[in-house]
Amino acid sequence: MVSPAGTAPAAAGWEELEELAGRDPAGRPYLERLLARWIDDAGVRGAALYVERDGALRRELAAGEGAFPARLEGGELPGGMVHRVDGGAVASLGGPAGDGAPPQPATLLLASALRALTLRERLKRQLFQESYRVVELEALYEVGLAIASTLDLDQLSEEILLRAVSLLDARRGALYRREGDDFRLDRTLGGEARETLVAGDPALAELLSAGDGADLAEGGAHSRAPHGPEGLLPGARHLLVVPVGTGPSPRGLLVVGDKESRKGVGPFGASDRRTLSMFANQAAIALENARLHRQALEKERLERELELAAEIQRQLLPECAPEVPGYDLVGWNRPARTVGGDYYDLLPREDGRIVLTVADVTGKGIGAALLVSTLHSALRLSIGPTGDAPALAARLNRHILESSAANKFITLLTAELDPATGGLAYVNAGHNPGLLLRAGGGREVVELEPGGLPLGLLPGSAYRGGTAALAPGDLLCLYTDGITECASPADDEFGVGRLVDCLVEQRAAPLGELVAAIDRRTREFADGLPQLDDQTLILLRRHAA
Repeated sequence: MVSPAGTAPAAAGWEELEELAGRDPAGRPYLERLLARWIDDAGVRGAALYVERDGALRRELAAGEGAFPARLEGGELPGGMVHRVDGGAVASLGGPAGDGAPPQPATLLLASALRALTLRERLKRQLFQESYRVVELEALYEVGLAIASTLDLDQLSEEILLRAVSLLDARRGALYRREGDDFRLDRTLGGEARETLVAGDPALAELLSAGDGADLAEGGAHSRAPHGPEGLLPGARHLLVVPVGTGPSPRGLLVVGDKESRKGVGPFGASDRRTLSMFANQAAIALENARLHRQALEKERLERELELAAEIQRQLLPECAPEVPGYDLVGWNRPARTVGGDYYDLLPREDGRIVLTVADVTGKGIGAALLVSTLHSALRLSIGPTGDAPALAARLNRHILESSAANKFITLLTAELDPATGGLAYVNAGHNPGLLLRAGGGREVVELEPGGLPLGLLPGSAYRGGTAALAPGDLLCLYTDGITECASPADDEFGVGRLVDCLVEQRAAPLGELVAAIDRRTREFADGLPQLDDQTLILLRRHAA
């Protein structure tokens, strides 16, 4: 900074200074010649020009004799004078002008040159910041493209952490995902990290709100926080923590530690926080996309499984009703979901008799469908040659108790028809009463009442059977409560009365049309409300004489 000879260059004339100022008013030759002119006019041994940077006076150049420090502490020079000018100061040693005012023309020119120098440096810093910003945005763009192309959550998490550490030249890193009120460690890079972070931890809040990276050096404010954040990345001296996602409940946290530089490791600056925050926002979008993609795949898998379960369940139901001479028979089922908990069977026996069964499993969905499958197998295996309905119900009850959860049970009505006589032997295990509508045009209805508890409810349950007879023209209706409990917008139930009305009005219609009429009536009653329960019907009518 001091001229090689340690003396001021020869004082410049005003013409030379004007020429230099015209070429470069903030150039070093102009400043040197101007400072020499100032020394000559002030009659001092030496002088130095100081520029104000970052709140301190720092030496820009010196001329003449004497030692001038690189920085003026407190704005004073021991043994000399300091003359403040706009943008800096001129310090001088010795000379008759040491105690007087500085030469006015040269001082004004120095102030102008200092202002030009300050503006030039500010412009250089702005240009540097703009260039840095462009490079930063390009890097973020490339990183964003890299993580956005990954939809595998595990691979994406690893990529995010690796990119974050590389982007900030950090030695360490950790990625946390939110689970309820906590942040759980997803993965680390470069060392261990704390397994769990509590969202409301004051130490964590302090790290998230820090203006720049947290310094964990001894005596730092963060090192004294409860459950100190130094446990976040054990051994790290500098931390930077940003949320992954915006809003009060971010989806995760990104933690990096110990920024590397030529001098070793150091703290993170405000620009690092900005960069990492922007990257974390990109990461949040990528993680959300990957999460939605995984959900879509899972939903697709579940839908395929449900379709398979529905197909299996459809195979459990009769493809068509068996031919019964002298009778019309039809069965119908519509689940509320893809798979349901209703079941019916039309099982012909070798002696010409036919077993009609309708059942309703508690609940819906896969669990109910599995119990339907269990009931189907148990019913086929438990029907004995004697046609003892109460004994059949007892055997089914034992089987359901052994093969189902404690909170699952089945209501069931099974009836065995002798086509030759029209005799009907039945047992009702807690199911809706069957409806036997007598011929003749009236509303006479015989109900097949329950004779015991639902299957799977209590061990050792006893069942009481019943009998009835279908005369020519009689109509039997077995149903599940999805029909009678169908709700209207006013929260009324369709009820048994409306079902009987429909049976009476359509008693002479083909059974297929009667099923369609009941379906239509319940849909109209619901008036657009979704079907909440499975619906099942068995209709049996004896031909008129």
